[in-house]
Amino acid sequence: MNIALLANPTAGKGRRASLLPVVVERLGAGGAAVTVLAGGSAAQVRAEAHRAVEDGCDALVAMGGDGTVHLGLQAVAGRPVPFGIVPAGTGNDFAVRLGLPASPVAAAGVVADALRDGTRRSIDLARLEGADGTRVWFGAVLAAGFDAFVNERANRIRWPRGPQRYNRAIVEELLALRPRRYRMSLDGIPAEFDSVLVAVGNTESYGGGFRILPGADPADGLLDVVVAEPLGRLTLMRLRPKVLKGTHVHDRRVRTMRARTVELAADGVTAYADGERICPLPVTITCVPGALTLLG
Repeated sequence: MNIALLANPTAGKGRRASLLPVVVERLGAGGAAVTVLAGGSAAQVRAEAHRAVEDGCDALVAMGGDGTVHLGLQAVAGRPVPFGIVPAGTGNDFAVRLGLPASPVAAAGVVADALRDGTRRSIDLARLEGADGTRVWFGAVLAAGFDAFVNERANRIRWPRGPQRYNRAIVEELLALRPRRYRMSLDGIPAEFDSVLVAVGNTESYGGGFRILPGADPADGLLDVVVAEPLGRLTLMRLRPKVLKGTHVHDRRVRTMRARTVELAADGVTAYADGERICPLPVTITCVPGALTLLG
């Protein structure tokens, strides 16, 4: 048994890096050979993951946060190679919503046991196609409203560093807040609307526990969609804490929908999925049932 381990030592602000040898030992406890994939950039790590799958690894395991998992998904989506997750980031939304242990060592044990026992789960994934030629898979949530704008601004900020740059980005985006005109088609049924909050997801949460799409089921063959009417700054900030509990969907200004295929367009909006910058709108997102074979 050959396991390729995609490990991000900087995930979780580097606090979990010391656990890598323990995770490797736990994964290999049953006699499996564990190869840690190295790469300096996201593109290199992604290439290493693809190479491991092409070379015939028996399983690919991602140790890190949602970003590391996102890179691993690109190599195994739509393929029979089983995928394991060892959550070690700050968010871990995809792993949490799949019911995996929060402890990296415990999660590694679940993966090792699943490999030994032949335990597998079929999980849906979302396949995105952008008008610019982008082709990518994601497992959790795509943001195309306020939270995407915050991410985009935070990525341009050089000071302050760390979490404080996101706080600064939130304040600056609130000051610049304005509704955008969206064009959306759900399974071929078109609509146009103004909004400040739009998300499409395969699972419930993003951003480290914000349940933007409560009830989203990664095994129902459908994508969940949430859209909020144009909101003012204070209203948006009052709504935000409710997203942690998923109760924002009870607000009359918030609509939720489900569809197999979502086409989404708006001028000047860049989509983020699994916390990663993807591409400018327009995009087409399709739920692919059973696209991921999950260990555990």
